[in-house]
Amino acid sequence: MVHIQEVEGSSPPPTTIRPVPNKTLTVEQLLGLLAETPRRIAALTAGLAPARLRTAPAPDEWSANDVLAHLRACADVWGGCMVRMLAEDTPTLRAVNPRAWIDHTNYLQLEFPASLRAFARQRADLLAILDPLSQKAWSRRATVTGAGAVLERTVLFYGRWLAGHERPHVKQIARIVASLSLSRM
Repeated sequence: MVHIQEVEGSSPPPTTIRPVPNKTLTVEQLLGLLAETPRRIAALTAGLAPARLRTAPAPDEWSANDVLAHLRACADVWGGCMVRMLAEDTPTLRAVNPRAWIDHTNYLQLEFPASLRAFARQRADLLAILDPLSQKAWSRRATVTGAGAVLERTVLFYGRWLAGHERPHVKQIARIVASLSLSRM
C-alpha cells in the first residue's frame, strides 16, 4: 500500500459534497449502486465531445471530467481499503484523503472516455471481489489512523461510504451535462 501525505496540488476546487455512509443501505443495494455508477455516467455523457466534458459550468466548479477523476480517486482509496481489509486480518490503515491522492494520478489529465473505461474496469474488478462475500466478510474490520481519533471501520462501512458518496456526484454530472446542453442553445 502506498502511504501518501496530504499535499496541496492541482486537485479540482472544493465542492460541498461530503462522503457520508448511508447506514441503511443493504449489501444488495450498495452492490447495485456501485454497479450502476459507471453505466449511469456513460449514459449521461454519451455523445458529448471530450472537450465539452472538460468544460466547467461556472468558474470554481468542476467539469464532468473533474467529477469522474474525483470518483476514481475515491474508488482507489476506499476500494483499496476494502480489498486490504479482506486480504489482511484487522489491518491498521492510514487515512488517505482522495483529494490528496488525485494529485498522484493522471486522472485529471485523461480524456473522459479513457478515464470512464478505466473506472468501469476498476469497478468490475471490485464488484468481482465484493459480490460473493459472506455476511461475516462484510464485517471484517480495520483500525484507521491519521484522521484525528483512531477509528474502527468495516468493509460494509467503506462499501456504504463509496456508494453513498457516488450518488450525489452522479447527479452533479447530470447537472453539468444539462448546463452544457443549455449553453449550446
